[in-house]
Amino acid sequence: MRLSGRGVLLSLTASVLFALMPGYVRALAPLDGVQVLAQRVLWSIPMVLLLVLTFRQWPVLMDVLGRLRREPLLLAALPLSALLIGLQWGLFLWAPLVGRMLEVSLGYFLLPLVLVVVGRLFYDERLRPLQGIAVALALVGVLHELWATGAFSWLTLATALGYPPYLMLRRWMRVDALSGFVLEMLVLAPLAIWLVVRHSPPGAFAEQPQLWWLLPGMGLLGTLAFAAMMASSRLLPMGLFGILSYVEPVLLFGVAVLLLGEAFSAAELWTYGPIWLAILLTGFDSARVLHRQARASRQH
Repeated sequence: MRLSGRGVLLSLTASVLFALMPGYVRALAPLDGVQVLAQRVLWSIPMVLLLVLTFRQWPVLMDVLGRLRREPLLLAALPLSALLIGLQWGLFLWAPLVGRMLEVSLGYFLLPLVLVVVGRLFYDERLRPLQGIAVALALVGVLHELWATGAFSWLTLATALGYPPYLMLRRWMRVDALSGFVLEMLVLAPLAIWLVVRHSPPGAFAEQPQLWWLLPGMGLLGTLAFAAMMASSRLLPMGLFGILSYVEPVLLFGVAVLLLGEAFSAAELWTYGPIWLAILLTGFDSARVLHRQARASRQH
């Protein structure tokens, strides 16, 4: 697969937007993680439909709906994909509320290595030499964390191992980012409505009227981030998409330590330092390949 500059840009954009979410979630008190998840699902629906209209993707969405009627396997896969992404969203939104964002951040550090393996085993993707070095550096960081802690927490493993099946399923479904997002949110909507009706803190909106504009903002932020991530996953090889995904946990690490006040020791530099180097090396390699492709295009 040819390296896509648009795919790289979308991946970086998604990482920046996702890194803003933990700090944003803290401003939604007194809503807990379950309520934030339910509200995110419900507010994502109008926001993503707005994006569908803005980018004139309505015919594409109608085509996908037609495929659901014609393809029973696609219809059966939709609830599964919605469940997988709902679980990941729940963990991502719950962690900063209970002071466990670093565990999720470590899961996102491990995730790109899992995606590299998935790309090699299932899509026959090969890494360029510099990408291979970047993966080796990232592996050093992950192995140090395993040595230092003795084991990964369940939250770390759930984050690292939960996304690959979802991304593989979405590739198999061959549904564009916005249409797939709309359908998944509609599948999750009944559960979200039930959670809001039965478990919302009484008087939350009266006591905190800023929730009326913070929640739509969260829906828009999450929708833009997720749509960018899914679009980049379709444009990039799985291995490169995985390596670029390291940008997000680096930013999440900064948010967890600098903004959310979670503890960080100097010894953990042996975990994060090699991974930071891996990101820089991947960025250099991607920029070099894109420059080479642009020069070849001008010559032709």
